[in-house]
Amino acid sequence: MRSLRQLGFFLVVVLWIRHCQGATELKKPNVIIILIDDMGFNDVSFHGSNQILTPNIDALAYNGIILNRHYVPNLCTPSRATLLTGKYPIHTGMQHFVQIPDEPWGLPLRERLMPQFFRDAGYSTELIGKWHLGFWRKDMTPTMRGFDHHYGYYNGYIDYYDHTHHMLNKNYTAGIDFRRDLKRWHLDNGTYATEAFTSEARRVIEQHDKSRPLFMVLSHLAVHTGNEDNPMQAPEEEVAKFSHIKDTKRRTYAGMISSLDKSVGQTMRALSDNGMLNNSIVLLYSDNGAPTLGIHSNAGSNYPYRGQKESPWEGGIRSAGAIWSPMLTQKGYVSNQVIHAIDWLPTLAAAAGVPLPNDLQLDGVNMWPSLSGNLEPQSRRLLHALDDIFGYSSYMRDNLKYVNGSTFEGRYDTWLGDLPAGEDDPLSAYYVQQVLSSEVQQVLGSRTLTNNRIEQLRSDATQRCPTSEQNHTQSVYLCQPLEAPCFFNLAKDPCERYNLANLYPLQLQLLEQEVNQFRLNAVESARIPKPDARANPAFHGGYWEWWNNTASCGSSNFNWSICNWLCKQQVEGRFADLLKRWCPNTHNQA
Repeated sequence: MRSLRQLGFFLVVVLWIRHCQGATELKKPNVIIILIDDMGFNDVSFHGSNQILTPNIDALAYNGIILNRHYVPNLCTPSRATLLTGKYPIHTGMQHFVQIPDEPWGLPLRERLMPQFFRDAGYSTELIGKWHLGFWRKDMTPTMRGFDHHYGYYNGYIDYYDHTHHMLNKNYTAGIDFRRDLKRWHLDNGTYATEAFTSEARRVIEQHDKSRPLFMVLSHLAVHTGNEDNPMQAPEEEVAKFSHIKDTKRRTYAGMISSLDKSVGQTMRALSDNGMLNNSIVLLYSDNGAPTLGIHSNAGSNYPYRGQKESPWEGGIRSAGAIWSPMLTQKGYVSNQVIHAIDWLPTLAAAAGVPLPNDLQLDGVNMWPSLSGNLEPQSRRLLHALDDIFGYSSYMRDNLKYVNGSTFEGRYDTWLGDLPAGEDDPLSAYYVQQVLSSEVQQVLGSRTLTNNRIEQLRSDATQRCPTSEQNHTQSVYLCQPLEAPCFFNLAKDPCERYNLANLYPLQLQLLEQEVNQFRLNAVESARIPKPDARANPAFHGGYWEWWNNTASCGSSNFNWSICNWLCKQQVEGRFADLLKRWCPNTHNQA
């Protein structure tokens, strides 16, 4: 009898231990990354602008931590690769340009990605929206690389309503680029992309099995432009809110931002309504600076920073960002800790208790203790860009910033996006009330966020170019990076106006040597800049999809023209027999 009681006690202890272990597992936080595309540093109102108000994003930032010195690579593909690998683009082969739809390359399969580690730790992993890391082979697509599910598109951008991607510089069919997992998806055709992705995020949250933690990347199309023949798209009711903005392009951009801000509110509301917010980490940031002018320009503003997307300047690499979580010991402050997209894999993994292999050779470091404790900023050395094909580099040691070379022959090396006076949103007079009445603030409900606190945080997060007795137009301070390298002291000159290379040539040499050390360890670019016409959606039922097993039509331009034409007809259900005869193996693939 005594032995039975002992056995019973033993079983109770075992069950109690297992229960505790299970409870510990359930404590893993949900991790939500809201990735915005091509938004300018000056296009969220928590950085001080009154032209476009973003009350939901601002409420998230004020209740959490404003990342005032958050750096990212200056282009979409390298930036996304950096987030998911924790490595500089030069260490993954992603340092040169973006993935073009008909180029046969992508993020190398040797790289292990953030969703894989989180899934191995028991997480449900979801990607909603943009991928842009290669799809020419099926095994390079999101659900083959750690995401349980993907709802969205493969390319760099799509039309906001019909979800097509059209390469206007090629004689290709305008193909639909929209998927649910690997399945072609047309049921949401006509739905504004921001709304479609938000609805999907809400569905995922509402139907989530809470026995597993959720890892979700909500990777918006907004505020990237759509197809080049109709780049600026926003719901009319959103655009109508910004009649105070005279420039029509900028006004539509404001509508895109406003729709995005609503999305943030709805996503946070869904987390709250489903009891998940109190155990979540929410990270929000833009993948790079806005392209104010030039290719895919959206009229975004990075002012007062210099440059824009795809440039070596602060305007291209300094990203508007914020993080919120009840797990943060210190919240409600502006962080001037230098942090980079390479840091998010080790930082989020550490916060979530997700183990990482010892052989990863990450470039990023765990910044959670520094952020959560509001510690004194750590010294950092960051490589912002190193592209020896286009011939430019950008590097920072503490506050010393080195720039050598530029892009687009230096056409966008100035200070772009200065907003005109007299275009403040009429509601900006009630800015604090807008934030306090926002959906995010209602959800978070922090009583510590007072009127005075909002005003103080906003002031702390607003960047101003310090005044100086020296005139930055003097020849000694002139920076012409296409002719000679430059360097700046960002602590005194965050707007990169005073080139110090002529005054301190030895310091310039040291910075240059440090860049060369990075160069020695760089891997070869993975980009294969050779268009492959087999990618043409005409060969895939009018959709963009993997094409590595699609047979070629032959080398003859005449044969190619015939095949191309026949494939287009096949989309409409005609000439299938001729297609098989003239172009074997080019028929649509599942």
